[in-house]
Amino acid sequence: MEIKTARFVMSNSDVKKCPDPNKPEFAFIGRSNVGKSSLINMLTGQKKLAKTSSRPGKTQLINHFLINEDWFLVDLPGYGYAKVSKKSKEKFQAYIVNYILQRENLYCLFVLVDARHEPQKIDMEFINWLGEKEVPFALVFTKADKLGRTKLDKNLAAYKAELLKDWAELPPLLVSSAEAGVGKEDILSFIEQNV
Repeated sequence: MEIKTARFVMSNSDVKKCPDPNKPEFAFIGRSNVGKSSLINMLTGQKKLAKTSSRPGKTQLINHFLINEDWFLVDLPGYGYAKVSKKSKEKFQAYIVNYILQRENLYCLFVLVDARHEPQKIDMEFINWLGEKEVPFALVFTKADKLGRTKLDKNLAAYKAELLKDWAELPPLLVSSAEAGVGKEDILSFIEQNV
């Protein structure tokens, strides 16, 4: 798939105010600082579509981008570390949950995890919650260029082993690096197969 057009449509914190659910949606979520905005910009070929920041937790709304006038790419706030008050964190966690569970045209949630680390408790809890709620998702390992092939393979194997403790089969696993442009074709063809 080639992304020819990508334009910002809206930001909001209420699933009821999202665009009409008449096009497939593919949403991206991960812990703060996992490289989500950089990955979205790499996929769309636009440097400033999603706001990148050196300060984790910048995305605090549900952001809709219309791709090729055909489907929505949705940028969701990160979970976990973010320098916001406990009250606002609880508020945006609630509308993330509402979006994930109530959005009937959500075809797949891409859960981003940092390839440099072994399975993190917060990621595993979130992944297992998605499984319990039967939300379709794929795992995207980011920042793969930051470590050698051996270490990358070791971390991927650790994730697979951790997942297989609770899962009969693995979700789709994709590897990416926004800096090196790795994974773009894999992620876009995965979307294309599911549109």
